[in-house]
Amino acid sequence: MKENNNLPIFIGLSIAFGIILGSFFNIRNVGKIYNPSYTTEGGKLSSVLKYIESEYVDDVDADKITEELITDLLDKLDPHSSYLSKDAQQYARETMEGNFVGIGVQFVVKKDTVVVVKVLPDGPSKNAGLRAGDRLLTADKDTIYGKGLNSNDIVSKLKGIEDSQVLVKVYRPGESSLIDFNITRGKVAIKSVPVAFKLTQNLGYIKVDRFAMTTYDEFKTALDSLQNNGIQDLVLDLRGNPGGYMHIADQMADEFLADGKLIVYTKNKKGRQKNSVATSKGSFEKGHIYVLVDENSASASEIVSGALQDNDRGTIIGRRTFGKGLVQQEIDFNDGSAMRLTIARYYTPTGRSIQKPYGNNNYDDEVASRYKSGELFFRDSIKVIDSLKYTTPKGKIVYGGGGITPDVFIPLDTTNSSNYYELNLINNFVYNYVDKNRKELLKYTDANFIEEFKITASILKEFKNYIAPYKFSNQEIVKELLKENFATTLTSDEVYFKLIQLRDSYIEKVKILHQND
Repeated sequence: MKENNNLPIFIGLSIAFGIILGSFFNIRNVGKIYNPSYTTEGGKLSSVLKYIESEYVDDVDADKITEELITDLLDKLDPHSSYLSKDAQQYARETMEGNFVGIGVQFVVKKDTVVVVKVLPDGPSKNAGLRAGDRLLTADKDTIYGKGLNSNDIVSKLKGIEDSQVLVKVYRPGESSLIDFNITRGKVAIKSVPVAFKLTQNLGYIKVDRFAMTTYDEFKTALDSLQNNGIQDLVLDLRGNPGGYMHIADQMADEFLADGKLIVYTKNKKGRQKNSVATSKGSFEKGHIYVLVDENSASASEIVSGALQDNDRGTIIGRRTFGKGLVQQEIDFNDGSAMRLTIARYYTPTGRSIQKPYGNNNYDDEVASRYKSGELFFRDSIKVIDSLKYTTPKGKIVYGGGGITPDVFIPLDTTNSSNYYELNLINNFVYNYVDKNRKELLKYTDANFIEEFKITASILKEFKNYIAPYKFSNQEIVKELLKENFATTLTSDEVYFKLIQLRDSYIEKVKILHQND
């Protein structure tokens, strides 16, 4: 009998064809679930999601899939279009509205125990009698110690509806028994203008952390107070300010610019232009302004900086700003989540867009790249594009395409700084020291702390024992860092800011410029 050499090949092909046929025969034809010739609500994406939820072999979390799809979609557009979950949106809204409902304390979790670090002035806990150093043990009979809760878990226990009450059981060191506090929750202010004070007899200082809904009112109150106290010139500190609401930036810039001056304009993809122009209500249109910025000053901070620079109004001091020139619109969903979609670009009065390039829709390693290029240390290392050169009314050359380049450059000062590990050691030491010596330290107040509080030989010895065998890279700055950390725990923000300005290269430069102006 003749051997058939093609038989194995035939059998193999038959098996393969059978598998292919089987895969087709296992498909149930249901027709079109989406036809572009007619519009179903939500289109193709909605049709696919509905069909998966209805027919997929296993149960699926449709909401989770939807959120992931929206997040991925927006991530592909630009770095600022984004999706916020319900919790993230709630946190963002509280921050930008300038208040939240709670009990008004700052706390840390040490050894699985909630320790009050600071009781906020005029807040619910202050009125109820809570003190720094108190240990919070329960909230409405729910135990909040010894259970491995994180800060968010604890906050959720303490926050609630305005005017509702929470019963807090407290251990206070030195007291023989636990103390109950019935605290009525209320609105707790989140300040966006933490401090405002006089640097010299006629030079004021205002720090602005972000552009929230309450920022202009806080700023105007601070400015009015300083003007009433005789200041003629002003330092506006926008370092580290990530931005916020554009209309708040417009209102702030309006205080400095004469009637009719262009503040900023936006333009969408259809070419529609919307101008923001200064009014006659500005209360600080004559005095000199020094605006402090750095690589973390972004968005609304750049609107204010750009408006003042392009109108030849004041001096921009520091390092090149972040470079965010895109405008987002927020769209709220019924479940409390939200989408922020980029809808336009904004332009400074000379016509420059300060939006920097964003390859692959992100800014990965942005600060690291500036550090490596030397830009944070040398003005000459700042890259500018000649084709994006603009001229202000008085002939100053400014550039677009990558943030606001300052008029006066301040290099990053690494001699007056410390690394994260060192700062964490100092912070932990100060916390422990204050916790053990709280009664003795009560004699220090805002009025006497800067002059009277000293880092004594005893404190230094205890600190060195605490960090042994670790040695700091900069021994000279240890005393200053220790005192500043004590100030954050024992005093107000104003005392802390006044302390750090004693070694602030920006403020040193401002004072020199101010003397010569």
